[in-house]
Amino acid sequence: MAFLVQHGKSRSRGVGARKPRHSARSPTKLELRHRQLVVRLLAACLLAPVLCICAARLLSVVLPSQLSSGNGVYPAEGNHVISDDAEAAAGSLTSLQRAFVDDGHRLQEPSAPVPARLGADPVRGSPELDIEVESSNSNHITDLDNKSGMKGLTISSTNARSPPENSVMSSRRSDIEVPKPKSKIYCDDKSKDEGFPYARPIICHMSGDVRVSPESASVALITPMQQQGEEGRRVTPYARKDESLLPLVREVVIRAVANENDAPKCSIRHDVPAVIFSVGGYTGNFFHDMSDVLIPLYLTSFQYEGRVKFFMTNYKQWWVQKYKPVLRRLSHHDIIDFDSNKDVHCFQHVILGLTRDRDLILGPHPTRNPKGYSMLDFTRFLRHSYGLKRDRPLVLGEQPGKKPRMLIISRRGTRKLLNLRQVSATSRALGFDVIVSEARGNLKRFATMVNSCDVLLAVHGAGLTNQVFLPPQAVVIQIVPWGKMDWMATNFYGQPARGMNLRYLEYYVSEQESSLAQRYPRDHLVFKDPMAIHDQGWNALADIFMAQDVKLNIRRFRPILLQVLDLLQV
Repeated sequence: MAFLVQHGKSRSRGVGARKPRHSARSPTKLELRHRQLVVRLLAACLLAPVLCICAARLLSVVLPSQLSSGNGVYPAEGNHVISDDAEAAAGSLTSLQRAFVDDGHRLQEPSAPVPARLGADPVRGSPELDIEVESSNSNHITDLDNKSGMKGLTISSTNARSPPENSVMSSRRSDIEVPKPKSKIYCDDKSKDEGFPYARPIICHMSGDVRVSPESASVALITPMQQQGEEGRRVTPYARKDESLLPLVREVVIRAVANENDAPKCSIRHDVPAVIFSVGGYTGNFFHDMSDVLIPLYLTSFQYEGRVKFFMTNYKQWWVQKYKPVLRRLSHHDIIDFDSNKDVHCFQHVILGLTRDRDLILGPHPTRNPKGYSMLDFTRFLRHSYGLKRDRPLVLGEQPGKKPRMLIISRRGTRKLLNLRQVSATSRALGFDVIVSEARGNLKRFATMVNSCDVLLAVHGAGLTNQVFLPPQAVVIQIVPWGKMDWMATNFYGQPARGMNLRYLEYYVSEQESSLAQRYPRDHLVFKDPMAIHDQGWNALADIFMAQDVKLNIRRFRPILLQVLDLLQV
């Protein structure tokens, strides 16, 4: 110790022996203020993260409790906001409702999905609505190729307008309960209108805890005992009511159960509505594809702006591929093959069947068409789906040297135009650019051809359905065969054409222009009383009047062509 003290004294003496070159000075007031400012800034920087963390924790507790308290308010279709106990909430599913995730082994309660963007219009918005679907190995497939709705697929958010189904978007406290929607079943079986002899099919809406079980061909709704009036109802989900359809369309049974134990256990939960429909029946005929499936499907599901799941009974892969551009714009999700799927799918809203108006006709109606969609809206939707550019026909004289284009649809079976070449030559001589084609092959290619034309000419039949691809104000000429076919001609194609804002003309075939003149004598009922044939039923009508061919009298038909030229001048 003495050594250390002595050593320290000697060092201090040594240091003190040296004289510093500069004497020490005390800091100025300015320097002291700078040092105090630095200390305060350092303290503030250290305190700020702590305050942010505390605020984030406080918000994570307050906001979810506000969202789940009282009657939940959800975004609805369009730019409106409705409460979940309103009548309209049964018909629109929202992105704040409870979502679930299936990890392949168990169902997990997830977080609340981000609300979908409001007010999106698939027709008037961006034309690019293709939704890419990615598998676990990142190989892209289209959203309609996976017909069974297999697990393990997620919708890419690159082009999606709404959050992917079954996705976890944010955290939610597990102790907060989301209000469950009220259980309801409503089936519309008021199917006849004045002046429309064909009955409409039943369509049922179910809201609440709805469980779709394709394997048992049933839809179960958990509901109190007093609401079981629809128990056991068998629904044919095809948008045409016809007794002959029964063996062609798979029926689906509605089950109303009092408690969860009596219902099938959920294997997949969905946060979008479901629509169950059939492509059996008379599909394969373009008229029936449009009138019995696509237009009713549009009327039923367009309001959901793609946020809807389709279950298809009597599944036909070729049919799905044929109408893929339309289906992918109505639903952003995979179509599920109802006939082969083994899962139990749980929804909060399910529509069994399709809403139908008349053939190729959409009119305003408080329950069937509350949105007021028209055939003009539908044809605009179709042109957008197929990328058809023309929305107006040629006006004569607008482009010097440009001829109006006429498409004559030929037929191979019945109701052939026997002097097709003569009709084409006469039309060309009057100044038309004539195309003759049969409505077959690639639909998109044919739709593009129809859209490029200003006039569509065809004998009564499914080929006239292609008028849906014409630009508004184009001209449609229907050649009506012999046999008092005016009611069918007007209601199936004439009135729809006017509803599509097309200019419509009819040409009625005389006795001499019909091939029936070679099959029956002039005193037969076919000529003397055609309505007597109608009274015998559809089979007699199909065997006689629908099986004839026509040979136009060019001198008699020529004024119709001149009338078309007059219509195209304005």
